[in-house]
Amino acid sequence: MPNNIVGHFKGSPFEKIEEIFYQILTERPRSGQALSIWHNGGCVLDIYGGFSNYERRLAWTKDTPSVIFSATKGILSVIAAQLVQSGVLKYEDLVTKWWPEFNLQGRDRLTVRDLLSHRGGLPVLKDGVTLEQTLDWNYMVQRLESEDVLWRSGSYYMYHAITYGWLIGELIVRVSGMSPGEFLQSQIAVPLKLDSWIGVSEDIQYQVAQMYTADGLKNAFANIEAEGSYFGDLRLQALSLGGAFTPELVGPQSGFNDPRVQQAEVPGANGISTARSLAKFWSAVVVETDGMRLLSDEVITRATTLQSTGNPFNELPPPYSRFGMGFQLDSEARRYLSSRSFGHNGAGGQTAFADLEHKIGFAYLTTEMEDSACDTRATRLITALRDALAQG
Repeated sequence: MPNNIVGHFKGSPFEKIEEIFYQILTERPRSGQALSIWHNGGCVLDIYGGFSNYERRLAWTKDTPSVIFSATKGILSVIAAQLVQSGVLKYEDLVTKWWPEFNLQGRDRLTVRDLLSHRGGLPVLKDGVTLEQTLDWNYMVQRLESEDVLWRSGSYYMYHAITYGWLIGELIVRVSGMSPGEFLQSQIAVPLKLDSWIGVSEDIQYQVAQMYTADGLKNAFANIEAEGSYFGDLRLQALSLGGAFTPELVGPQSGFNDPRVQQAEVPGANGISTARSLAKFWSAVVVETDGMRLLSDEVITRATTLQSTGNPFNELPPPYSRFGMGFQLDSEARRYLSSRSFGHNGAGGQTAFADLEHKIGFAYLTTEMEDSACDTRATRLITALRDALAQG
């Protein structure tokens, strides 16, 4: 299997991380994966292996970009926090201050804080949408403007799996004048020299890794569908939008493997990045990296204040995630490096975060999408990193 290692880790605490990485590849021989770790503003580990496309036997290279799914929400949360840091946006602002059309009864008192922390009441669309409609930004914004909420402003929370992207994305448009993809490129990716996009060009798209679902994930969604419960159906609708996607999100050249989806802006889930660039992004959030620091400690403290946790509107069993201002925080559901870690995972095993205490940027990407209830890959790597840092 092709691989690349930055640095010399024989006999060092980081050597164990590399060993676990290749154990995981051996366990899942059809998969491709990449891991990048930045520490104190520099890359300390950058490894990859396996296949970017198993069916075509294409090797994962150092420049392979991959769909990061909901790890894109972490990028949106950083952009929102930058707008707060600039003094233009406030977490306490009413959404209607910036988006007057978002004023139907039941959400007229909704704040930016509520919208970021999955308390907006719009995780599903009543009548569903087609794939073609999801690729039309203005159509999706207008649908969300006219959609009835499941609950009144801020009273409950439920993970907005796909709709989150247009809700926060349109807020970014209204405040900054740029789409999420444009903001990422002009304000972050180009200055930091990142291979990260929300909406890729055709010349990048053909390089993107081909994702596929493991049996565990397929079975998990089949079981939810078989139960036929109201709350189970809500979860499936939140992922599929009633027909635009399957709950698994990918198929051969379909869903988020579809070039049309990758080239559009569906910023709840269609970010694309190399692992190295995604880890560098998170490094720059907490420590100066390549001359840039994206967020101050003060803004990070505000942005990572707990907003939503516990049993959600759709009544899931524990363990529960914990959310700040869009950021996924350390929890039993997604154990990060420490209590000062924040970021966002993505469907099937993608994991990206920063750690303020240790000045870490971390990104793990994989083509084999697994059910989170039984997926230990990122957790094993993070545990090894925690042990390595403890050893000095």
